[in-house]
Amino acid sequence: MAAVRDGDLSRLGLLFERHHTGLFDFFSRTLGDRPAAEDLVQEVFIRVLKYRRTYRDDGRFQTWMFHIARNVRNDHLRKRRPDQLMADMPEPEAAGTDQAAAVEHAEDLERLRRALLRLPDDRRELVVLARYHGMTHEEIGAVLRVEPGTVRVRLHRALKELRTLVETMTTGERTPCDANKSSSSLRTF
Repeated sequence: MAAVRDGDLSRLGLLFERHHTGLFDFFSRTLGDRPAAEDLVQEVFIRVLKYRRTYRDDGRFQTWMFHIARNVRNDHLRKRRPDQLMADMPEPEAAGTDQAAAVEHAEDLERLRRALLRLPDDRRELVVLARYHGMTHEEIGAVLRVEPGTVRVRLHRALKELRTLVETMTTGERTPCDANKSSSSLRTF
């Protein structure tokens, strides 16, 4: 990014290749809208180019990029209605050959996806950055411009709320004898 900032715009393609998948994942998981996610990834790189002179070498590029992505996402959310969330987020396929286990795993993932979309935007964003992108509390704090301790508390609360949503959805969809299996999807989450 330092080279792009200093005028070597040919290096932007390399940054795009390295980071577009992570950005797409972030947008599709926080918005639940794959077509919009594709457009927003492009918007992030337009802004990276536009604001390249604001990049400083004292932090990680990924943190700076996700700060831009967060602003792009917030701008997008201001422009659309809340009922436009879709449950079209990619998930890895279930491992193993046991068909019944694969079906149950797919149902658990779908339940988790729906619960994630029910979280308020700020909490969903925290969960996605921490669990799907593996960012540390310090990195998330840099993106959100809050202290790591604040991230830790907010993330704990968001995960607790997500767990409650999943359990509520599970008890409504399964028989009582199956309900004790419901937390298995969150343990792997």
